[in-house]
Amino acid sequence: MFLLPVAWGCPEKCHCHSKAVDCSQQGLAEIPSGLPPHTRTLHLQDNRIRQLPAFAFRSVPRLLTLNLSNNSLSTLAPGAFHGLQHLHTLNLTQNSLYSLEKGLFHSLPRLRELDLSWNNISHLPVSLGEPWGNLTVLAVQQNQLQQLDPALLECMPGTSLLLLQGNLWKCNCHLLGLKLWLERFIYKGGRTDGVTCVSPDTWKGKDLLTIPHDLYLPCPSPWDPPASQSQPPHPAHGAALGPPEGGPAGGQTHLECELKPKLRPTNLRHALATVVITGIVCGIVSLMMLVATIYGCTYAALSAQCQESPLPPAGRPGKTEMGGGELLDSSPV
Repeated sequence: MFLLPVAWGCPEKCHCHSKAVDCSQQGLAEIPSGLPPHTRTLHLQDNRIRQLPAFAFRSVPRLLTLNLSNNSLSTLAPGAFHGLQHLHTLNLTQNSLYSLEKGLFHSLPRLRELDLSWNNISHLPVSLGEPWGNLTVLAVQQNQLQQLDPALLECMPGTSLLLLQGNLWKCNCHLLGLKLWLERFIYKGGRTDGVTCVSPDTWKGKDLLTIPHDLYLPCPSPWDPPASQSQPPHPAHGAALGPPEGGPAGGQTHLECELKPKLRPTNLRHALATVVITGIVCGIVSLMMLVATIYGCTYAALSAQCQESPLPPAGRPGKTEMGGGELLDSSPV
């Protein structure tokens, strides 16, 4: 029994059982050395690990589940997870991550579940984990995200659960792409906890999916001239381009393309009634034109027939215009 841990190569302060190694709640400041190469599950939660160097898990290439939750992680080297070709579950919740390097998870082709909740992440790069064909669960709850590029989500075609609540979602024109992606995602059977707007005040507390599409103003193009070089807006559009009541001056709201309510379209029932009435009137006019055409053609045909009938021969005496003279000539004197 004394030689058993040595044969397994179980690190100090860790507990090894079969293919699982538990090093949680040991006050560790770094990844322990001497991990058994056949390890499938590694528990490192509730420690004081601050950073992960490149190839931090080279000694456990067969690892399937890695739990690093509730540490002090603030820095992840670009190659921190290199060599973990079989990893399918990664838990990084409750750490101090502010940003993630591009391609950080590229070395995890079989990753299925990624939990980044309860950090301070303000941006997720598009090339964070491309390709992620096997990822089914992504959790980014309770972070500092204001936007999320749909291009990142397009790299996860197999995702069925997406957790997004508890972020600083800014429901302006830049979030319209996420709204459209979520609508398709839910339509295909995906599940999400929703996106609750934090700003602007117009939509604070509202679910992103309940905001109508026509209330999203177009985002300014990066090639548009600066506001100082552009012509002043027409007075009729001043209310749409100027700052809202109580908001900052200087056109900041327009540049940030906040969502603003605009005039709603005409009532659908009125529009439908107008179309029906217009159709009826057009039908009556067309019918009248058809009747007039038939009447004109009939009249023209009758006129032509009358003109073609034979007239009595001219020059015969005693014949009246109506043909009665011939009868008088035949009567006895």
